[in-house]
Amino acid sequence: TLIELLIVIVVLGILAAVVVFSLGGVTTSSALAACQSDGATYETALAAATAQGTTVANAGPGSSPAATIDQVLGSYIATAPGNSTHYQFAIETGKLYVGKTGLKTAPLTGSTLNTGWAAWNGSSACTGIAS
Repeated sequence: TLIELLIVIVVLGILAAVVVFSLGGVTTSSALAACQSDGATYETALAAATAQGTTVANAGPGSSPAATIDQVLGSYIATAPGNSTHYQFAIETGKLYVGKTGLKTAPLTGSTLNTGWAAWNGSSACTGIAS
């Protein structure tokens, strides 16, 4: 009957709404996990370069001369990681930084950390950035 059909449609609508809202956090948690993994990869490459006595140039937004982190650490990484829709990495004064995508300034101005950047101190640096 018509009433039974309406009940089925309402139940399906409720189920669809539950699924949509439950999947909303998946994007954030996957971006966080990817940021943590990419940061660990860059950290290992930076440590390898430093251990071999390589002077690592500044890289990332606002670096002078302009260079990407993949160009600077390319010989230490087989496949460059990255998720440009959520976060970005930079190297300044031999240290790794993570920031939100779209930042145009370098991580540091003198010794002051610019807004939107966090010094890489392990996976916790991605919290609040990769979201």
